[in-house]
Amino acid sequence: MNAILIIDKPGGLTSHDVVNRVRRILQERSVGHLGTLDPLATGVLPLVVGNLTRLAQFYTSCEKTYEGTIRFGFATDTYDAEGEPTNPAQEVAVSLDQLRQLASRFRGIIEQTPPPFSAKKIQGVPAYKLARKHAEVALKPVQVEVKEFEILESAGCVASFRARVASGTYMRSVAHDMGQLIGCGAHLASLRRTSVGEFELADSHTLEELDVAVKTDETNDIFIHPRKLLPQFPSVTANEEMAARIRTGRPVNLPELSQSRMVKVFAGQRELIAIATRVAGTLFHAKIVLAAESGRVIA
Repeated sequence: MNAILIIDKPGGLTSHDVVNRVRRILQERSVGHLGTLDPLATGVLPLVVGNLTRLAQFYTSCEKTYEGTIRFGFATDTYDAEGEPTNPAQEVAVSLDQLRQLASRFRGIIEQTPPPFSAKKIQGVPAYKLARKHAEVALKPVQVEVKEFEILESAGCVASFRARVASGTYMRSVAHDMGQLIGCGAHLASLRRTSVGEFELADSHTLEELDVAVKTDETNDIFIHPRKLLPQFPSVTANEEMAARIRTGRPVNLPELSQSRMVKVFAGQRELIAIATRVAGTLFHAKIVLAAESGRVIA
């Protein structure tokens, strides 16, 4: 089985928990995700299945959008609502306009220190493993890009927001740092991811919906149509001779796509067989082969 599907991740599960459940539902071992969501978070979690796990390399730097809420008044050790408070709760007296002005300081390319409870590694060890042992976690600031960050509303000590960020940005750190600047502490109270690259909430399904679709053999409405994948790359539909060359790792001539660096190669409307890269002039060679004849997979 080769497919991409979008799960609307429920709160309380890790991304790996979701992967394991989908493996059991599909009875397919080769399943991976395209970007971790914290257990607290919900929303868009793209999953790649079978040979399409090879497409993960093209999604490592895609942008993401979020909606969520920030609770002002105290910080936590995880920078979100699942952590332990690190300071006593305080009264918060900050207006919506002040929060919006503060949010503007977090737009653009900024220096951001990842949360101590994160997958960032310190000498090969994930930071969260050290943090759980109460060991010192000294993560260095990194450059991230916040393309959009808007405070939508505020009520008491809670503010809602919408954000669009480049890969590697932690909204938990944004919430924590806002609290530090105000002086009262803050943490991420809720987070919902609304898109990853070309995938949106409208494309997503619950684990329960996937289970029903598999049992009733109606997965076409669940799986993303391959033609929608990687819209930044043009598509070409291969004839039998071209498909055979691509599948066996031989170059093909694509004069109509001479200005493109990479192309998606299809056999028919739904079978994505390769991502090809231009090697010289109009000559393309398969960077990755996704479908080989007789079920054979070519690395």
